[in-house]
Amino acid sequence: METNGSPEPCEGTADTGEVSVKGLTQSWMKWSSDHQEYQKHNPFSNNKAPAAQLQRGQQGYGRPPVGSKTEQRGQDAHLHVSKEVQELCQVIREIGKRQEDGRPAVQFGALFEHYVSVSNKVVGVLLRARRQGLVHFEGEMLWQGRDDQVLISLLQ
Repeated sequence: METNGSPEPCEGTADTGEVSVKGLTQSWMKWSSDHQEYQKHNPFSNNKAPAAQLQRGQQGYGRPPVGSKTEQRGQDAHLHVSKEVQELCQVIREIGKRQEDGRPAVQFGALFEHYVSVSNKVVGVLLRARRQGLVHFEGEMLWQGRDDQVLISLLQ
């Protein structure tokens, strides 16, 4: 039925491809409320009332939200670094000489020259392997040239 020569507004009839003002308004309001809720948790928003933050010692503190892309990237990075540590241990087994205790060991200079073709992160991987209890060497940090004679022992 027409009044004053204009058609009646269509109430969300998807079949005809027409969209009602009421449907658009509802859609906009839903997006707006979802966005406001999201901004409550965004630490970079200009939100006056900051969202409740986890405190040190609470479950989940210092961790990304479960199921997030950040969590997945962290898991992927952990797997990648673990593979590099295992590769380093394998290289030490291959080029190292057995010590009196039967464990392979290699000098840092020789390991650096051999392993640098595999990865340019040899010192970082060595530090990670030491934290995991897989290798032992003297000193805090190893420097190419200065520490070439330092013996790196494989513990496992």
